[in-house]
Amino acid sequence: MAKEPKLALIPLGGLGEIGKNMMAVRFGENILVIDCGLMFPEEEMLGIDVVIPDITYLLENKDAVRGIVLTHGHEDHIGALPYVLKQLNVPIYGTRLTLGLLQGKLKEQGVAGEANMHVVKPRDTVTIGPFKVEFIRVSHSIPDAVAVAVHTPVGVIVHTGDFKIDQTPVDGEVTDFYRFAQLGERGVLVLLSDSTNVERPGYTMSERMVGATFDDIFRQARERIIIATFASNVHRLQQAITTAYRYDRKVAIIGRSMINVANIAHELGYLHVPEGTLVELEEANRLPKNKVVFLCTGSQGEPMSALTRMALGDHRQVEILSGDTIIISATPIPGNEKLVARIIDQLFKQGAHVIYEAVSGTHVSGHPSQEELKLMINLVKPRFFVPVHGEYRMLIKHAELARSMGIPAENIFVAENGQVLEFTRRSGRIAGRVTAGRVLVDGLGVGDVGNIVLRDRRQLSQDGILIVVVTISRELGQVMAGPDIVSRGFVYVRESEQLMEEARERVKEALEKCNDRGLSEWAAIKAQVRDVLGKFLYEKTRRRPMILPIIMEV
Repeated sequence: MAKEPKLALIPLGGLGEIGKNMMAVRFGENILVIDCGLMFPEEEMLGIDVVIPDITYLLENKDAVRGIVLTHGHEDHIGALPYVLKQLNVPIYGTRLTLGLLQGKLKEQGVAGEANMHVVKPRDTVTIGPFKVEFIRVSHSIPDAVAVAVHTPVGVIVHTGDFKIDQTPVDGEVTDFYRFAQLGERGVLVLLSDSTNVERPGYTMSERMVGATFDDIFRQARERIIIATFASNVHRLQQAITTAYRYDRKVAIIGRSMINVANIAHELGYLHVPEGTLVELEEANRLPKNKVVFLCTGSQGEPMSALTRMALGDHRQVEILSGDTIIISATPIPGNEKLVARIIDQLFKQGAHVIYEAVSGTHVSGHPSQEELKLMINLVKPRFFVPVHGEYRMLIKHAELARSMGIPAENIFVAENGQVLEFTRRSGRIAGRVTAGRVLVDGLGVGDVGNIVLRDRRQLSQDGILIVVVTISRELGQVMAGPDIVSRGFVYVRESEQLMEEARERVKEALEKCNDRGLSEWAAIKAQVRDVLGKFLYEKTRRRPMILPIIMEV
């Protein structure tokens, strides 16, 4: 009897976390990658700019990788490509806006020349190795989002990407329910579905709701209006521009990332701007206050963003004036609540009227709530179900939801990054693991900052550093000069002279002991100094600064 063909799904990111989404689909010696995103650093990742998936597995199987398919243009789905393409230059497939935004990112990082990009549109099917990949329109908080159906020799995989079921989307492009239902009718092996909002009952509101709220606010506002939102939310920008035009206001866009997205979306025809509505910032500043709207970044309280700089009074061209209406059109991403609250406080202090509450209708999510997730499962009717895109509790909740919809528990897999899910036409199991994890990007260094460097940074940030400099005679092994102690972030030396003096004495004693015992190995001497000084300082201060002994020979 011939062996049954097997298909493997290998999540390399996006499970047990929000961000850095990446899924590998493997059949024989062929790998297809869906999405390639980044994640923003957590609080304890000091100095890290972004986090990208570990692609060791893909590099080990470089010759098998046939291409990368993108579901939409958000950072957590395309942001790692500038780093990944340097090591793995394979064809990339995505819709026009997605590839337009990616092209901009690649140009910034100087890797645009080599990229081999293929534009697709909803309902297109492309053949990539043994896979037939079909793109299906979905709604999300960025235009041109798609789900992918991968037709493999074992069966059909449906990956929803990020989606919501919006019956009245801003661009009029409704989710392709018919195609999902057709696939469900013919039989789907595995459904991979977005878990971000699984904790919310009911339905996610339509993006049109925000337009109606904007209308109310614009009608009542007497002076300037400032709207902060995500740079990539083209539908939100569209609604702000349309409403401004309706109320005869001019619009100025502030913030590099938002200007980039607006330019790309406008060029490609995804953003429609009535003639004469957009103006430069200088011109907007000269207009009467009731004739302008500023669109800016900073809805998450990011330190370098336009809104934050305005709130703190250090934006070069715009200062907050009493009477301004400020709309924060986003909910804080978990972990950013404090940053956002601080900015809102600052804006109120400057006399602005700030509209930020979740109940105000100035923001709706781009992800599906429970009823939409149920509808997706009912349309697709998969044999196996794998929740993706979410923290662990969300994946568990989504698995419970699928079970309540009649999918047997043994056909639902809550996986972790790196686990290999293996399927035949009739069976599914977890079959081992591959390398997966986080690669930290700091400045131009990719992966050169690891756990040990982070541990050192944490120690430096909490307890500071002491540098002990000693000059020793090569022949006699005696101390010729020092020990001198330099302290940074530990204690203020001028106010702790006694402590420093005692510390110097302890170091001298340690060095004399080393000399008496005939220790001439530098490593041993340094270790001795570190031990003695560490114990002494902990007794005196209950702190453990990093201690760096520097020994010079003369």
